[in-house]
Amino acid sequence: MPERLEQEIMRNIQEALEEDIGEGDATATLINPEKMGSATIMTREQAILCGNDWAQACFKKIDPHCRIHWLAKEGDRIKPDFVFCRIEGHLCSLLTAERTAINFLQMLSGTATCTRQFVDAVKGTGAKIFDTRKTLPGLRMAQKHAVRIGGGNNQRMGLYDGILIKENHISAAGSIRAALLQASGSSLPVQIEVESLAEMEVALDCGARLILLDNFMPEALREAVTLNRRRAILEASGGITLDNVHEIALSGIDRISVGHLTKDIHAIDLSMRLEN
Repeated sequence: MPERLEQEIMRNIQEALEEDIGEGDATATLINPEKMGSATIMTREQAILCGNDWAQACFKKIDPHCRIHWLAKEGDRIKPDFVFCRIEGHLCSLLTAERTAINFLQMLSGTATCTRQFVDAVKGTGAKIFDTRKTLPGLRMAQKHAVRIGGGNNQRMGLYDGILIKENHISAAGSIRAALLQASGSSLPVQIEVESLAEMEVALDCGARLILLDNFMPEALREAVTLNRRRAILEASGGITLDNVHEIALSGIDRISVGHLTKDIHAIDLSMRLEN
């Protein structure tokens, strides 16, 4: 695991546990702290499993001596009623960590599952699915990890590792040409957003090599692909759904960015149960 991701996991779970536990788990005081036991986590719906490292870190943070057995790995397709994890340790610790661990699993599995649906929908077209910066605050790296687990690709992580010149940047700079000229000396990837074929032509004439086509209809996307003649990488964005993503992919576009992957979360229905 990359060191930066490992550090991010620990930051995520530290903040989440502090948020949930506060000054202490009042309900857990009803349980003998020495009592040992085991629990299982199962899914109630089909999903792409994701978030194992976050869940494991939650349980280990509360009880470093607990034992965790994964019966499925990240990226596996799990079916309803499948038990994919078993945890053994102090019962009060398992119950304290339960909600935080499951929150990460259900949210990240939801993102991975949604991503896989979009990836499957464009299979065979040559188009690749990308995420956006429309993520839950403080959980961007976790959600982008889930996108990768689901088979998707990551856009820039933030404002620091890529240049995306959008409508407001163009307006502030004065023109597409002026904005691209300002970015021309950067060592970072430079992408520019256009809203019409005319703007795309200007961007191409200015040497743009990565162009975001914002809210183009499929017919306009096909025209853009023809006009482009492979001079730039073209990415479709805006209004992308499972109902229209295949048609958009058939236009010949290179990339499709989908904000829905990370901003409209359908949490997977998971449940932890103690074993007798």
